[in-house]
Amino acid sequence: MSVLDKKAFLDYFRLRSLLNKQETGTEFSQELTQLVGLLSPQIYQEEDQKLHQAACLIQAYWKGFQTRKRIKKLPSAVIALQRSFRSKRTKTLLKLNRQKEEEDLRLQLQLQRHRAMRLSRELQLSMLEIVHPGQLEKYNREMEEKSALIIQKHWRGYRERKKFYQQRPSLTEYKAAVTLQRAVLKFLAKCRKRKKQLAPWQRLQELTDARRLELKQQVDDYIRRHPGSQMSGVASKELHAQAQEQLQHYFMGRTLEERAQQHREALMAQISTNIEQLMKAPSLKEAEGKEPELFLSRSRPVAAKAKQAHLTTLKHIQAPWWKKLGEEPGDEIDVPKDELNIELGTLFIGGTKPP
Repeated sequence: MSVLDKKAFLDYFRLRSLLNKQETGTEFSQELTQLVGLLSPQIYQEEDQKLHQAACLIQAYWKGFQTRKRIKKLPSAVIALQRSFRSKRTKTLLKLNRQKEEEDLRLQLQLQRHRAMRLSRELQLSMLEIVHPGQLEKYNREMEEKSALIIQKHWRGYRERKKFYQQRPSLTEYKAAVTLQRAVLKFLAKCRKRKKQLAPWQRLQELTDARRLELKQQVDDYIRRHPGSQMSGVASKELHAQAQEQLQHYFMGRTLEERAQQHREALMAQISTNIEQLMKAPSLKEAEGKEPELFLSRSRPVAAKAKQAHLTTLKHIQAPWWKKLGEEPGDEIDVPKDELNIELGTLFIGGTKPP
């Protein structure tokens, strides 16, 4: 292709694009369309038709989607409209009812006021009929004074209430200031208390020469005013001997007290053992010949108790393991009476031997 052909081809495309950009609907639109059709080959016309059909199809789908979306939103919009209308109507009805109630209340109050005024006037007329004509002025004066007192009472109450409402902010500020002052004073008191507690741990100030001389002078004056007692060597030895003697006497008495305490504890143990034996002893009807002999001497109950404890321990040790499953260390084990029938006549501990 030569240069002229290329140039002609480019001019052709430029002219075609320029004609396509022209607006339709003018007086030369039909001629321009015919000219574009003549200049455009068949292939380009088919492509334009396809593009036009595709654009129409896309627009149709988009418009259908928008229409369906609006149709779906219609019920919710209608419901919202109905809800707003009903709420507005309810509010309007409530407002009208409230206004009607207020008007009815106002009318009732007005009627009550008129009725009270009528009753008061009827009462005044009845009183005027009863009162003597000579005392009418006195009665009117009393009524005027009473009315004036009532008016003054209401006016003073209104004035005091107004003054109180005006002073309320200042009273609130005063209470707030008092509360803040109380809190600050408590905080400062705590700080001072903490400082006093930490004061002993603070470092001591170094003593100056003048302060040291002053303290030394005070100590010398105190020693001069309160002289100590002087004691000779013989007197100190005698005092030491007396102290040693008193200490020895104290230790001897303490030893005797310990022995007496041990004796008391032994007696208490013996008494508790005797009581336990007596509690477990059979009655006189059930007692056998050898059982009363256990209580003839003070040592026999102790020996019997020891024998019983020993036999119990032996029996518990010698028993098989399967018998110890349900037992605990503190449980008592019954010992037959035949095993306790032993001769205890030769055993004597702190008592009198039986014949």
